[in-house]
Amino acid sequence: MNPPIDICDPSSDSPLGKATEYQSQYAPELLYPIPRQLKRHELGILEGALPFVGEDLWNAYELSWLNPKGKPVVAVGTFRVPADSPNLIESKSFKLYLNSFNQSTFADAKTVSKTLASDLSAAAGKTVSVALEPITDCPQAVIGSPEGIRLDDLDIACDRYQPAPELLTTLAGDVVEETLFSHLLKSNCLVTGQPDWAMVVIRYRGRPIDRSGLLRYIVSFRNHNEFHEQCVERIYSDIRKHCAPEALAVHARYTRRGGLDINPFRSTGEFNPPDNRREIRQ
Repeated sequence: MNPPIDICDPSSDSPLGKATEYQSQYAPELLYPIPRQLKRHELGILEGALPFVGEDLWNAYELSWLNPKGKPVVAVGTFRVPADSPNLIESKSFKLYLNSFNQSTFADAKTVSKTLASDLSAAAGKTVSVALEPITDCPQAVIGSPEGIRLDDLDIACDRYQPAPELLTTLAGDVVEETLFSHLLKSNCLVTGQPDWAMVVIRYRGRPIDRSGLLRYIVSFRNHNEFHEQCVERIYSDIRKHCAPEALAVHARYTRRGGLDINPFRSTGEFNPPDNRREIRQ
């Protein structure tokens, strides 16, 4: 496994944003961890003093290896990376790493699971949980929308396409507890500039958040370059700073790329992570 990299360093040996030859033999060194603190300092988050708990839930749909007789096995994988791990795992390197299993022989799915857990935990710097479901076990996917209020039908004018936290305000009134969600979150990969699409879900308890302002804020990420995990932490931090809720959770489900989707969740701790229900575009 490679040491953590600074993606802002032009002298880095990182393959990010470069043409890469696929490897089909097991190659854990393909994983590229990126220190989370590189971007957290922009949000005023001190190392070792996180204002949230949570995880990054990854789903892998292109996972395969060979059994001892050389016959391919295909499976769906679920990986949970703790939000307090020192590093996030760059998604392209994760994809290349998973593809390196394609022509590699493993005794059984349990061995593959242990291998994945070991390599990913080493990259993240903290224990990553792994669950594999071979297709022969007929795993079922649940697709649906969250229970809450969809913001997307609001008739608003949008003219801000870089994060504009000043759009976040609260209204006068009693404390409420509600779930608001939108399918209009779009950001761009920090390295390649490719678009990333997501549904974002905000659950909070506190003074009512102005919904029109919140939707305009979500839209304001449209030309912003940042990784999925970092966007969710920015949204969480901005809402917490400008709306001061008593409790808060932000969850985003990003559409897949290269057979992987990433679904970060950050919370003050009062709200549990949602189940692994896919957004319709996933």
